[in-house]
Amino acid sequence: MSLLTTHVLNQAEGIPGVGVLVELFQMEDPPRRLASVMTDADGRSPVPLLPEEAAVPARYELRFHIGAYFAARGLGPMPPFLDVVAINVWIAPGQGHYHVPLGCTPWAYSTYRGS
Repeated sequence: MSLLTTHVLNQAEGIPGVGVLVELFQMEDPPRRLASVMTDADGRSPVPLLPEEAAVPARYELRFHIGAYFAARGLGPMPPFLDVVAINVWIAPGQGHYHVPLGCTPWAYSTYRGS
């Protein structure tokens, strides 16, 4: 069972965020990178970023490389206003599936805990 997944939505064009690099770090001292994926044709992580059996109660950080994504699409300013968007979440096993979508444009983003 997966514990953490994500989905990127390109709200500037109303399409999935295909090919966005997403990294997952466990925020220790120093932070430790656990996973790195490119979003698929639906804008989703093709594999769980954190399987349930690997989860420990901790603060995790998702890093979405949207600056490079929008630059490749010819959208937004150069240099990019938003480059790497970092979302920090606390994850505790037994709390269910964590789905953290990112809706974004070259100038703004939003997130929530989805299902």
